[in-house]
Amino acid sequence: MTPSWTRWARAIAVGAVSLTMVAACSGSSTRGGSDAGGQVTLRINFWGDFGLDQLKSKYEAANPNVRIVLNSGEYNAQHEDLQKKLVAGSGAADIAAIDEGFMVQFRSQSDNFVNLLDKGAASYESKYLPWKWKQSLSADGKTQIALGTDVGGLAMCYRTDLFAAAGLPTERDQVSALWPTWDAFLEVGKDYTAKTGKKFIDSGTNLFNPILGQQPAGFYNEQDQLQMEGGPKVAFDYTVKALQAGISANLTSFQTDWNRGFTSGSFAALACPAWMLGHIKETAPSTEGKWDIAAIPGGGGNWGGSFLTIPKQSKHVDEAYKLLEWLIQPEQQIEVFKQVGNLPSQPALYADPAITEFTNPFFSDAPVGQIFPKMAQGLTPQYLGRKNGPTRVAVENVIGRVQNNTLKAEAAWAEAVKAAEKAATS
Repeated sequence: MTPSWTRWARAIAVGAVSLTMVAACSGSSTRGGSDAGGQVTLRINFWGDFGLDQLKSKYEAANPNVRIVLNSGEYNAQHEDLQKKLVAGSGAADIAAIDEGFMVQFRSQSDNFVNLLDKGAASYESKYLPWKWKQSLSADGKTQIALGTDVGGLAMCYRTDLFAAAGLPTERDQVSALWPTWDAFLEVGKDYTAKTGKKFIDSGTNLFNPILGQQPAGFYNEQDQLQMEGGPKVAFDYTVKALQAGISANLTSFQTDWNRGFTSGSFAALACPAWMLGHIKETAPSTEGKWDIAAIPGGGGNWGGSFLTIPKQSKHVDEAYKLLEWLIQPEQQIEVFKQVGNLPSQPALYADPAITEFTNPFFSDAPVGQIFPKMAQGLTPQYLGRKNGPTRVAVENVIGRVQNNTLKAEAAWAEAVKAAEKAATS
């Protein structure tokens, strides 16, 4: 079912020859020419850790005429900035990352992006998880605005030292057995907080998102109609229960206090899509060996997973596509998985020994090469809707108000519905 590494390598070699021939025939760029001295600068906008720091120098060494500028920003802000630049008609990066939660929004503006099918990307369709490929494909199937990087199969990360101090088991199988359901997870959290006086989880929003990702449907149905009473209500109710139980540190993701919490022990457990591993490793290097990975309550699910696009505003479309294509090749995807944890979107790699045999020393040698591929292969992703991103942000803001005690829990759901309806119609 999956091609061997040899076949992958052969495909890469053929692709490299093809790229060389295209470059020779088409000149340095589709538009805009080169920068001063023949140097081409490619800007990449993203958030979190895509493993690009590790790959940048490698690509520049092999392509001395290319300089890569990495612009990492806050998750929501990067998507908002991209939207503004598309409306303005200028200023977008040469390569812009888009999360799955915002993909339908941008996919509906496909005329603002380079159609990667015109660059030969159709040859990659069979390499991807079918649903991942379709997520960035226009409704008529004629425009592919992106190539996927990773998927966000879910697990649960926990601090073994903090669990031991609370008298909880630390072996991953035993920990997994503690919480087959979210109700059981909340009880473990209450027990931990009662015994230690410390908080169990990092934030309400990082409970809401994984629970929502496990539901049959999210914020929208396939007719793009808001449906808050289904999956969103289930996730919201559990989140409010956790906040009322006092087990959350009430931190804001990717902010200073949250990052500091990974080291200080402000929380003992958090939902871990594969991409979270890299952030923990980078943010809290002194905690190596103190983390492990268990099953997430309620089974699998997906939270996140990203894509790389080329806005039409780029003055270096050919060079941008060459870099994008290089980034999604098996060698780079495996390297990123090993370094930062991001799980590739290409299932053939799940059978590669470089992944299947990989254990992560930072996370107590957890067999991540088996844990996360298993999650990804069993996924049936939700339809996320054109306004999914703004709607999620609006509901998260309501959860934030409950966390900082500016909104009573009893009134929170009505406020969340109101905020979601506003986001859906704006």
